[in-house]
Amino acid sequence: MKAGVIILLLCMAYLSGAVCRAGDQKREAEFADGIGKTLTMGKTVWLEAEGKKFLGLYTETEKAAGKNAAIILHDMGGHPNQQPLIYGLRLALPEHNRATLALQLPLREAGAEQQDYYALFAEAAARIQAGINYAKSQGAENIVLVGYGLGGLMGVYALSEQAADIKAVVAISLPVPATDDKAAQTLEFIKKIKIPMLDIYAALDLPEVTGSARDRRLAAKQNTAYRQIKIDDEDHSYLHDEGLLVKRVYSWLGAAVETAAAGQ
Repeated sequence: MKAGVIILLLCMAYLSGAVCRAGDQKREAEFADGIGKTLTMGKTVWLEAEGKKFLGLYTETEKAAGKNAAIILHDMGGHPNQQPLIYGLRLALPEHNRATLALQLPLREAGAEQQDYYALFAEAAARIQAGINYAKSQGAENIVLVGYGLGGLMGVYALSEQAADIKAVVAISLPVPATDDKAAQTLEFIKKIKIPMLDIYAALDLPEVTGSARDRRLAAKQNTAYRQIKIDDEDHSYLHDEGLLVKRVYSWLGAAVETAAAGQ
């Protein structure tokens, strides 16, 4: 089955009749222009998915011939150099022998709600696959996915159908939509994921994150490599100590991917 057909079917399955449409490319271009003027670490790469070009920020490790990489997905309305969390992950993981490729996910207009983004999930899945392909072209063999907020939801959505090239997934502040049908579909995505998964959230996170923590654990109960962590004294922004969150991510990734590789 061709990639475009798969993406269309994914869109139809999650949106239940809503129209799959393009995002706000002008807003993406504005972000890209600002990043290009201020970028000090890593390099910009332009990728293509479904006939559209989009920005990625690639940061190499200092180790020669490194084979580890992480695809990083920002939260709703963000960009691949967003501070503090995406920026922190993008720069910290290469210090622990894992190159990073932070992707610009499709955007809606400023002020759009989470449900307005559901129509962009198919496009996001195509971009994630393009990111995986780029990482592989750079020599990566052990590729993981790290998604924050809506980026985590987009990543889980894509990986529930196509996880062949991803060794582990980290979902930071993963929201489960409030509507019953979307909540059920999101939990089904989690059930389908059999690779190592870290579900990490803040004690004072958004209601759709904290209120669904137990449901996410139950959805993943058949995945022996699933782990959920709550970080106290933080909210969705992780402004108190984002370094602690970043440390939890790279520590878990090191252990999880090594364990998975040993079991192969």
